[in-house]
Amino acid sequence: MSHMLKQRGRPHLVLERHRVAERWRTERWHGLRFQFPNWSVRLPGFPFPHEDPDGFATTIEIVDYLAAYAAFVAPPIRCGVAVTAVRRRDGAPGFVAETSDGPIEAANVVIATGPYQRSIVPALLPPDSGLFQVHASGYTEPGQLPEGAVLVVGSGASGAQITEELVRAGRRVFLSAGRHRRMPRRYRGRDLIWWLAELGLDRTPVDNRGPDATLPLITGAYGGHTIDFRDFAAQGVTLLGKAEAARDGAVLFAADLADSLAYGDAAYLGFLDIVDAYVQRNGLDVPAEPDARVLRPLPRAVIEAPRQLDLAAAGVRAVLWATGYGFDFDWLDVPVLNAGGEPVHRDGITEVPGLYFLGLQWLSRMNSSFLSGVGEDAARLADHIAARGA
Repeated sequence: MSHMLKQRGRPHLVLERHRVAERWRTERWHGLRFQFPNWSVRLPGFPFPHEDPDGFATTIEIVDYLAAYAAFVAPPIRCGVAVTAVRRRDGAPGFVAETSDGPIEAANVVIATGPYQRSIVPALLPPDSGLFQVHASGYTEPGQLPEGAVLVVGSGASGAQITEELVRAGRRVFLSAGRHRRMPRRYRGRDLIWWLAELGLDRTPVDNRGPDATLPLITGAYGGHTIDFRDFAAQGVTLLGKAEAARDGAVLFAADLADSLAYGDAAYLGFLDIVDAYVQRNGLDVPAEPDARVLRPLPRAVIEAPRQLDLAAAGVRAVLWATGYGFDFDWLDVPVLNAGGEPVHRDGITEVPGLYFLGLQWLSRMNSSFLSGVGEDAARLADHIAARGA
């Protein structure tokens, strides 16, 4: 945002409560790999430096990249300044931000706090359960967890990557999996991200996204590979349905595991259909890959997944909550949130003149929260701010 405002000659100030790339510094585990191949990682005028275009960056490499981009842009930034409230000015246009450094007035405010603000942990297990409990944002490495089996709740990108890391570390893992949209890491010689761009799917506008706003389930870990929970089961992971309740030291699960895996398979095969039709229609010279459509039958252990897990009997001493994030806009005293606390906007522009959002998932398109896509949203918002003239 600062980059785009600078290009348009708009004076501005960036407030950061900690450091540049703070969440990447302190809320990502050590073994995390970025989900996008190196060749696709870029910010406006600043591609990601790499030696292996098809590799996947480490957490440290992403931190270094964001810090280097900040140095490249040289924004007027104040680090260590927390915003505690934003409200409209009394009797005048514009806003007042209450901060740890005192109030700051501005004609326009862009909220670029990202989509991962508040860790969601279901109230299933009490804090005094005797179990080590940690959200994915607080997980660092397998050695952080006490010895014994681990229950991972959540089958998104974080849950899948952490499960695989724990298995490779020799842990017994129970994975509570919900509905997901798994995608091929590579197909017909190209990475998924290449296909999304080639097909124009990464630019799908929010109005055309359909009822399922879930982002593709992919991983860049261990060289990057297609996620199939059948493989997890073959590696000894006990797959379970969605966690529903807990009582008397046991966690209860829904009888929906097979349906969740079928939903993931349908998304996967549907994407292959889209690619194949596009290749045939446009005569692309890419190799056929019929084996990618071969799906092994679901193991009996999946079809007959246990509905209850006695944690003590199973030797589970740690529970890792890979259950996502929610918004935290309690500090925003401007009427731009719905009853659920979610921002109401159109492509990042709210109905309150001068108030904007940037970097949210599906802000305007699928790639609005991608490093490669946020720049276009920032440019559009900067144009809107410049046109206001305030």
